[in-house]
Amino acid sequence: MENSIVEEKMVLIPKDKDPRKGGLRTMPFIIVNEAFERVASYGLMPNMIFYLMKNYRMEAASGSTILFLWSAMSNGLSIFGAFLSDSFMGRYLVISLGSFCSLLGMILLWLTAMIPQLTPPPCDRFTNVCSSATAGQLATLFSSFGLISIGAGCIRPCSIAFGADQLDNKENPNNESVLQSFFNWYYAATGLSTIIAFTAIVYVQDNLGWKVGFAIPAVLMFFSALMFLVGSSHYVKVKASTSLFTGFVQVLVAAFRNRKLSLSHSSIEQYYYHSDDSEFQIPTVNLRCLNRACIITDPDRDVNPDGSASNPWRLCTVDQVESLKALLRVIPIWSTGIMMQINLNQNSFATLQANTMDRQIFNFELPAGSLNVFLVLTLTIWLTFYDRILLPLLAKFTGKQRGGPSPTVRIGIGLLIPIAARAMSAVVETIRRRTAIEEGLEDQPDGVVNMSVVWLLPPIILLGLAEAFNSIGQIEFYYSQFPKSMSSIAVAIFTFGTAMADMIGSGLVDVVDRVTSRGGQESWLSSNLNKGRLDDYYWLITVLSIINFVYFLVCCRTYGRTKDEKEERLLE
Repeated sequence: MENSIVEEKMVLIPKDKDPRKGGLRTMPFIIVNEAFERVASYGLMPNMIFYLMKNYRMEAASGSTILFLWSAMSNGLSIFGAFLSDSFMGRYLVISLGSFCSLLGMILLWLTAMIPQLTPPPCDRFTNVCSSATAGQLATLFSSFGLISIGAGCIRPCSIAFGADQLDNKENPNNESVLQSFFNWYYAATGLSTIIAFTAIVYVQDNLGWKVGFAIPAVLMFFSALMFLVGSSHYVKVKASTSLFTGFVQVLVAAFRNRKLSLSHSSIEQYYYHSDDSEFQIPTVNLRCLNRACIITDPDRDVNPDGSASNPWRLCTVDQVESLKALLRVIPIWSTGIMMQINLNQNSFATLQANTMDRQIFNFELPAGSLNVFLVLTLTIWLTFYDRILLPLLAKFTGKQRGGPSPTVRIGIGLLIPIAARAMSAVVETIRRRTAIEEGLEDQPDGVVNMSVVWLLPPIILLGLAEAFNSIGQIEFYYSQFPKSMSSIAVAIFTFGTAMADMIGSGLVDVVDRVTSRGGQESWLSSNLNKGRLDDYYWLITVLSIINFVYFLVCCRTYGRTKDEKEERLLE
C-alpha cells in the first residue's frame, strides 16, 4: 500500500489529441480494476500463514519465509512491469497481461482448496502421522503465487500512470486540478480496498473456510479484468518509448568503453554532449569516472548531423550521466529503509500471536489476520492530520510554505519509532508466553491464553506512524534530489527497496530458525509459540534497528547538505 501514497508526483506523458479518447469516462474502469485487484491480492496475505501450516504441513518459519519471498517477488516485479510498459508494450497491454495472470493465479490457488489431490491428505487419526506435500503439490501452489506476483508487478506500477494518461491535457487550464481529483479518488479507492481486504476477506476465510475465502478473490479479479477490458475502446494508449533504466545502462557501458580517456583537459563545455534544453551543460565533479560517458572525442564521428548521438552506447548526454550519479548518491540512505520494511513485514508472527489470544473486542471476535487494518488506519489518519492541520500550523509559525520537518528528518523519525515498537512487541510476547505456561498451555499451540489481543495493537499503531514518516519522507527525499527527468524513478526504487527487505527478511528468518534449532533445541520461531522464543527474535530486530539508525546518521553526514538545505542557506 505504501508504494502508492505519493505516486501523484510522477512524470506524466501527454495524451493524444483525439477527443473521443480518454477523459473522466475511463476512470471507473481503471479505478475499479486497481481496487478489485488490491482487495483480491491483499485479502490473500494475512491468513496465508495458516493455510500453509494447516493444509501444507509447513512450520511457522518455513511458511513465513515463503510469504517473504512471495512479497519480494511481487514488489520486485514492479520494476520489471514498469520497464516493460515504458520500453516495449505500453501500459495498456501490460495491465491487461497483469490482470490475466492475477486471475489465472487466483483460480489456481482456489483449485488447491477445491481439489483434495492438490494438498497433502489429512493426518492419520490413529498413528497421528502426517504426510508432507509432494513436489507436484508445491509446484501448483508456488505457480499460483508466481502468477499473482506477475499480475501485481504489471498492474500496480502502471495503473495510476495509465489513469493520468487519460486526463493529462496541458492545454486545459484546469489540468492540474483534474489530475489532483483523480489522484484523490484513486487513493480513496485503494485505501478502502486495503481495509476491505484486511477485514471482510479475512473474516470470510475464518468463518466460511478456504474454498469460499479463495473463491471471492478469484471472482473479484475476474470483474477487475473484465472492467478494464470493457473500457478498451475509450482509452488513450500511449506508445512505449526509451526507458530511463536503459539510459543508466548506456552510461555505464559508455563510461567503460571510454575508460582510457583523460579527464584532465575536458573541462570546457563543448567537450561534453548535451541537448540545447539540457538541465546540465557540464557534468559535476562527483563520481568523475562516469563523466567519460559524455565526452565528445570526434564530433564528426560521435554526433549525427541532426545533433543525435551516432552510438548512444558510446556517447551519452550530460543529463543521463547526472541522473545516474543522483541515483547512486542516494543508495546509502535508500538502503536504511530496508530495515524499516523488515519491521513492517513481520505480519505472519503477529497473526500467529493473535490466534492464541482473546480476540473479543466490543462483543466482536476480531479475525487474527485483520490486525494490519489498524496499521492502515493509523497511517491514513496521521497523514490526513499532518497534511491538513499540522503542516498549515507549522507554515504559519515558521513563515515557510512547507513548514514541516525536512525529508531526512522524517526518515530518521520513521527509523526511530520501530525501535520502540519492536521492543514493545518483545515485552508483550514475553508476557503472553509466560501467561500461556502458567495456564498449562505450553504443549497446546492452539490454546487461547487469558490475554486480550489489544496488547498487540500499540506496536502495530506505532509501525503505522513509522511508515507514515519514513515512507513518505523517502519518496519526497528522492524527488527533491533527483533531476526532473527522474521523477518516476522515486516510486520505483522505493518499491525495489521493499522487495529487498522481503528477501533479506526471509533470509533472517531462515538463519534464526536454523541457528536456534541446532542440537535438537526448540527454535525461537517454533510453530508452537509457547515453546519458541519469539520475544528474543523481536529483541534481535530491535538491536538491528538501532544499528540501522546509527548507520542512517552516518549516511546523512556523508551525503552532506541536500538541495533544499543549500537553497535555504543561500536565502539566509
